[in-house]
Amino acid sequence: MSRGKILNIQNNMNKEKIIVLGAAFGVAIGSIISVFTGNPALWISLGIAFGAGLGLAYSQRKSIK
Repeated sequence: MSRGKILNIQNNMNKEKIIVLGAAFGVAIGSIISVFTGNPALWISLGIAFGAGLGLAYSQRKSIK
């Protein structure tokens, strides 16, 4: 894939996709932490919340530029 095509794909992502992507990464991180702590309900829910929050902040910052 060429660099221009990759940048074009990234530019076409809308806010919802970025938020969902952040939540997905949050679930992954929360799942990893929950394995070590033994409390999956807490860490998966916190992962979703922080991931969606970071995704929202990133999409807002991207729309300002």
